[in-house]
Amino acid sequence: MPSAETALAPEIAARLKRDDHGLVTAVIQQYDTGEVLMVGWMDDEALHRTLTTGRSTFWSRSRRSYWVKGETSGNRQWVKEVRLDCDGDTLLVQVDQEGAACHTGDRTCFDAGLLPAAVGAPENEEAGR
Repeated sequence: MPSAETALAPEIAARLKRDDHGLVTAVIQQYDTGEVLMVGWMDDEALHRTLTTGRSTFWSRSRRSYWVKGETSGNRQWVKEVRLDCDGDTLLVQVDQEGAACHTGDRTCFDAGLLPAAVGAPENEEAGR
């Protein structure tokens, strides 16, 4: 379990809605293109580290430890901006990504292919009325 003791500013901590494990989803996005790179998990300490170091820091649910993106791979993320969504349960972390964001070596974790889905369009909805 992540440490309950943290230096996260109280006004930020009060806005977060964490899951049962004390975690918040963090969507990582390339700051200049809007490309969604990956999704990770942050607790208060990981968010504090991200906000104060300028490097994306996450809580690994499988290893049960903190990790800084690129610490071992060299594919670092340089934080440009962090936003909290309206519900307080998701973070948007805009970064400048160095190299691949995905552990598979792909640019993003969403390069694995599209799922078959119906494509909607506003004009189709109007025609059906």
